[in-house]
Amino acid sequence: MELEAAVRGRRSIRKFRADNIPKGVIEEIMEAARWAPSWGNTQAWEFYVMTGKPLEVFRKQNFEKLVAGEPFRADVPMPEIWPEHMKKRYGELGRIILATLGVKREDKEGRNRFYSEMALLFGAPCLVVACIPKDTRVEYAMLDVGLITQTICLVAHGKGIGTCIMAAAVGYPDILRKIVLIPENRRIIVSIAMGYPENADPINHFERPRAGLSEFVRWVE
Repeated sequence: MELEAAVRGRRSIRKFRADNIPKGVIEEIMEAARWAPSWGNTQAWEFYVMTGKPLEVFRKQNFEKLVAGEPFRADVPMPEIWPEHMKKRYGELGRIILATLGVKREDKEGRNRFYSEMALLFGAPCLVVACIPKDTRVEYAMLDVGLITQTICLVAHGKGIGTCIMAAAVGYPDILRKIVLIPENRRIIVSIAMGYPENADPINHFERPRAGLSEFVRWVE
């Protein structure tokens, strides 16, 4: 797949098929992604790849906590305050997703169904969890995690595998540490749900808005 086509074509998948990804394919994705850049080639990232029974145990416990309304206790605090223009974009995406699902604004039950699907990782058969050592300079290590996370998603897309970068799967780090045995001296950053997209579902095809260049590029000539 041509690089620009991959960048433009990759999207967050919110409905996966149940088909497992062969382990060899996941290994190929991670093998290619390890060439992502990092600060001084430090490669501070660590990944835990969950499939099968451990993933199902996690999915169930994550769902139970989220639907019970238990507050997130993520290792990296979730953003709560946005500048107005970013808040507007965030809200617009939410409206598009709910409209695609046929959920009206006043339909609380419908919104909760979507949140439940999110807690269940949209049915993804694989979850990749990114961590960094707690004794690293967190700002640059997180930047590096962002770089390799995007690389993983692009390589996966090139192989016909969908991804969704998810904070909702790292909101309860105690579950992950118990199931995956992630040490306490590791900071859990973000996760990537991965699987074959359910291409027939409209949730994987809605038009995605993007800011024009004039909104975020400043030319100095």
